Amino acid sequence: MERRLTAILAADVVGYSRLMGADEVGTLTQLKHLRAEVIEPRIAEAHGRIVGSAGDSLLVEFASAVDAVQCAVEAQEGLAAHNASLPEDKRMTFRMGLNVGDVIAQDDTIYGDGVNIAARLEKLAEPGGVCVASNVYEQVKGKLDYAYTDLGSHQVHNIVEAVRAYQVSRAKPTSVFSTRERLTLPEKPSIAVLPFDNISGDPEQGYFADGMVEEIITALSRTRWLFVIARNSSFTYKGRAVDIKQVGRELGVRYVLEGSVRKAASRVRITGQLIDATTGAHLWADRFDGGLEDVFDLQEEVTRSVVGAIGPKLEQAEIERAKRKPTEHLDAYDYYLRGIASLHQLTRESNANALQFFYKAIELDPEFASAYGMAAWCAVMRKANGWMTDRKQETAETERLALKAVDLGRDDAIALSRGGTALAYVVGDNNSGAAFIDRALALNPNLATTWLFSGWVRADLGDTETSLRHLATAMRMSPVDPLMFDMQNAVAVAHLFAGRFEEASSWAERSLREKPDYLGSLRYAAASYAHVGRTEDAQKVVSRMLALDPGQRISNLARVVSAVPAHMALLAEGLRKAGLPE
Repeated sequence: MERRLTAILAADVVGYSRLMGADEVGTLTQLKHLRAEVIEPRIAEAHGRIVGSAGDSLLVEFASAVDAVQCAVEAQEGLAAHNASLPEDKRMTFRMGLNVGDVIAQDDTIYGDGVNIAARLEKLAEPGGVCVASNVYEQVKGKLDYAYTDLGSHQVHNIVEAVRAYQVSRAKPTSVFSTRERLTLPEKPSIAVLPFDNISGDPEQGYFADGMVEEIITALSRTRWLFVIARNSSFTYKGRAVDIKQVGRELGVRYVLEGSVRKAASRVRITGQLIDATTGAHLWADRFDGGLEDVFDLQEEVTRSVVGAIGPKLEQAEIERAKRKPTEHLDAYDYYLRGIASLHQLTRESNANALQFFYKAIELDPEFASAYGMAAWCAVMRKANGWMTDRKQETAETERLALKAVDLGRDDAIALSRGGTALAYVVGDNNSGAAFIDRALALNPNLATTWLFSGWVRADLGDTETSLRHLATAMRMSPVDPLMFDMQNAVAVAHLFAGRFEEASSWAERSLREKPDYLGSLRYAAASYAHVGRTEDAQKVVSRMLALDPGQRISNLARVVSAVPAHMALLAEGLRKAGLPE
């Protein structure tokens, strides 16, 4: 006999006797399939060992409590995915309980109170749920981005002391794609750059660290043989303790780059390490020091080193210059970074602040193409959110900024995509806007936002199929993007304009699950419902719209999205049927 401390997982099937009574052969076949295809691969991945499997139950031990909990949660997600396509009476649902305890190992299995407590916790779990002991909770809290609900203390059968239990679940949806849908790795090398830690000792310097990461992402994305996850998805991990393997699974990438930035006086230090997310192995780590005047060279050096670590066998000719210096003036660039940081806050006040930062960057460097593009983009956000006060004046200023951006930035994908979108959406010049966005995609096909902009403009031009392809690309490149609600809303609009009202309403509903009070999605949900005859649902949505903004009228929706009269007529007709006032 051998004693050892181990993490124990106990699992069994809910209502197994009922399933066997209804279909003995089918139930056994399904159980065997689920174990082989869903449960056992996750156990192996988490370095677990099955030590008992009588009937419908499983007993598994792990060396790590963290591995055990992650295995249980992911196994339940995989099982839920399998069940989703089955009738209610055919679904096979498991309960799982976990404990850490001292056990006796004998004859390839384990015994003791530690095992018994795990089995009792499994009975406390909800169907499809995971329940853990307090000793497991103490070991995993802060190490996995899960939510833990305290279920209190329970007196369980044959255990002297009460057992404190916690229910485990995802802290929040990690992706607009179902967590049960595994993103397959792209054929070409794929990477996500996580937000770098700001270790400058001054929280106000966080914008500088974020700006460094954004520049590295943009630089990496210019390497055409790389698949680079967009900034918006990467930054959902900011400030969180993360498991790199989990990040890789959630974003569908093989490699993850993490690091830190220290800015002190006139010096900058950037550290980085590249990790293979499929194995957890560290492939490369380095440190880069220099003066502020060398910051662009530092970014280029970091990027080149990462690219070299990912593809050492590729010819150097395939590795493009990773960074283009956007401006000769560091002060202008500093204002530009501050503007981007403000824009990401997505409020009316932060938008106004961002515009002032971009204007300051332009004042210091009148040739700064990206600053013009981002300033024009501020107007896109103002219009989309109803923040414009003088539409005529702001439209004229937006046109000036956008034209300057695309003129100065003929080889700058940021300037072209932001300027082109502003021309299309704010100014109403869809054809020119689409042309500039196409040029941006030719220069840099790894910008998820540019694919999103292209999807919007293509929908407006009536090219629905191209629109949907480009929007699908945007969602795959940034699968946990905070702007996912806008991507889904764009898909709804494309279907609506194509007359596919069921699909439009379905995508509008997805968008509203991400952002329930977003007027754009409410508007298209109401119109789509009305067109398919779901009048009551449409009227409820309109009531919600008017509660959020009593000034909503059909007459003031002109050019909300489309300059195409047929599109606006279709939208207006649907909203009229839904009961929106004229």
